[in-house]
Amino acid sequence: MVNTTPIPTGQAFDVLLAGWQAQVAGQMTGSWMLHGRPGIGKTEVVQALATRIGARLFDLRLTTIEPQDLRGLPYFDHEAKRTVWYRPEDLPDDPAQPSVLFLDELTAAAPMLQPTVYGLLQERRVGRHALPNSCFVVAAGNGTEDGAVAYEMGTALSDRLIHLNLVAEANDWLAQYAQPQGLHPAVLAFIRTRPDLLETTQTALRRGEVIACTPRSWARVSAILGAVPDRRLRDIMIAGTLGEAAAAEFLLVANDIAATVQVDEMLSAGRGDRMALYPASMHGLTALVYALVSRADGGNLPILIDIMADLRHLGRERGEVFSRLPLGELTTHGFEMLIRKALDNGWQQGFLTSASYAEYSAERKRAGLE
Repeated sequence: MVNTTPIPTGQAFDVLLAGWQAQVAGQMTGSWMLHGRPGIGKTEVVQALATRIGARLFDLRLTTIEPQDLRGLPYFDHEAKRTVWYRPEDLPDDPAQPSVLFLDELTAAAPMLQPTVYGLLQERRVGRHALPNSCFVVAAGNGTEDGAVAYEMGTALSDRLIHLNLVAEANDWLAQYAQPQGLHPAVLAFIRTRPDLLETTQTALRRGEVIACTPRSWARVSAILGAVPDRRLRDIMIAGTLGEAAAAEFLLVANDIAATVQVDEMLSAGRGDRMALYPASMHGLTALVYALVSRADGGNLPILIDIMADLRHLGRERGEVFSRLPLGELTTHGFEMLIRKALDNGWQQGFLTSASYAEYSAERKRAGLE
């Protein structure tokens, strides 16, 4: 049992970034351990950190190496009459270049490899080779209860690490990974309304099933949707990625979205004609919102703001079916994502000059929501 507070992967990124900043400032140096079920995004967190800090990533999969791969190989120096160790090229050595040493699958590494790893984690050295101060050390692994190949972590190893226990949390995954990475709108819409199906490893293990839903498998489903036009073959692939039951539920939603979400038509239609083009289901409307955000650029932003703002009027314009849907909440969620993208890209002027957004904002103020 990893007896520390569970945190979503997005928060783990923030913690690691704070750890790096403290190391750069000379305030602390530690080695970090990411615990979490397979496919939860541990590797992606480390890759994102390396990108953020401009570091070179040294990714060592400990299940594929032997102790000498870390220690290096001996060479006999006849003149000095001693053995010289040639270190491996997979370890950072440049003090001027920020680096991240990622020791992946630590809990699955062979026990005979672990004593070699101890030195990297605590003393930041192996043999005579010391890691530079510009190197940040992160390890990751699964637990024995996750159905993955793993050994129990002994106290000698555990005590050398700062432990983070990562869990899959739908809102965090959508905001921090899926939407920024441009995953298919059908995947985003489905997980927003069925967050319990983002990660089902324990349920699958309990049922004796081989296939489970994970954040990694949902990213694979997104790729399948974009790459395979043949519906029959696509559906087989998705069932082989998510499992039959989850795939059947998802494909019902995905097919409805494919039939009703008309982003291109909405972008080209006049404002008076757009009202009839909004999907009639919550899944469809949610997918539309994610699709609009993914398509946003500096040129079409005014139209997207109009489409997003008019979403909240569907109940008034198209009848009772829409009036029962949480359209105000969805509109707010859509604007939050769109504003974040606009700020990241310097498009904020589009909001400042939009009459639709000004009306929406004034309406929220009158309602006491701002």
